[in-house]
Amino acid sequence: MDSNKDVIILAIETSCDETSAAVIKNGREILSNVVSSQIESHERFGGVVPEIASRHHVEQITFIIEEAMEKGEVTFEDIDAIAVTEGPGLVGALLIGVNAAKALAFAHNIPLIGVHHIAGHIYANHFVEELTFPLLTLVVSGGHTELVYMEKHGSFEVIGETRDDAVGEAYDKVARTLGLPYPGGPHIDRLAHEGEATINFPRAWLESGSYDFSFSGLKSSVINKLHNAKQKGEELSTEEIAASFQESVIDVLVTKTMLAAKEKKVKRILLAGGVAANKGLRRELTAACSKHGLELTIPPISLCTDNAAMIGAAGTILYLQGKRSNDRLNGQPGLVL
Repeated sequence: MDSNKDVIILAIETSCDETSAAVIKNGREILSNVVSSQIESHERFGGVVPEIASRHHVEQITFIIEEAMEKGEVTFEDIDAIAVTEGPGLVGALLIGVNAAKALAFAHNIPLIGVHHIAGHIYANHFVEELTFPLLTLVVSGGHTELVYMEKHGSFEVIGETRDDAVGEAYDKVARTLGLPYPGGPHIDRLAHEGEATINFPRAWLESGSYDFSFSGLKSSVINKLHNAKQKGEELSTEEIAASFQESVIDVLVTKTMLAAKEKKVKRILLAGGVAANKGLRRELTAACSKHGLELTIPPISLCTDNAAMIGAAGTILYLQGKRSNDRLNGQPGLVL
């Protein structure tokens, strides 16, 4: 492989409710990143409906890929490989992207690379600055809450994960109880900045030395408080509920991240996933890293939620490592990092 040649990757992401395609140069330059969101379609149901998501992907995927290539000013002759999310995610949604990628790879005789969705979120940080190792990533999204230790490119060790609700899931369930629109995370974050954390909601620290997370008890505590107040005819401040709930979540996330960073002796922390857009979390993690002398990298808001650019960044690393997928590549909803 010519080390001086630019590596151009066409990336596809359809793991949940965003249809996205991107063209990435050398793993760090975004030539295009087209994202079609389905939030309006799922909003009235209060969450993602898998069948509707799959149908939207089928309708959008061809147009999104064509638009990404047009904006990236490339043809299939310029593409070195096609990277696609193979999992985890909704199986029907994953299959749309995987089969589109396989068809294009076969038709144009281009290498195919399956990418782990969470690896993509982690590598969204690669667009901000060159990753230096060892490092620790706090992954926070609607379906995942994990602490991932990396000693080198492509090496992932999950040292902590959620035992029940993911943090984004807890946000959405609390938001629904508060009568807020879907997705609930941004609304709670906004309200939290308008209120005071006057309620001492529980923090689940689990057993000593564990970096796992648990948000089910916190979610239940918030919901029970709201229901009890309603039964008594009491009026609770939505802003204070949001601020108190968010303080509990962020306290656990940041504290466990700092403890894990100390044990693993890392100097760099990454934040990744859809909840990485949360302003409160970004502020508190920045303050904690500054206090402990750690370097922190956070993706721009546009790269926190699901997008194909991050899949292209992770796919480039796999391509350079000589990793390839074959025509048996399939959607794997429970794929382990």
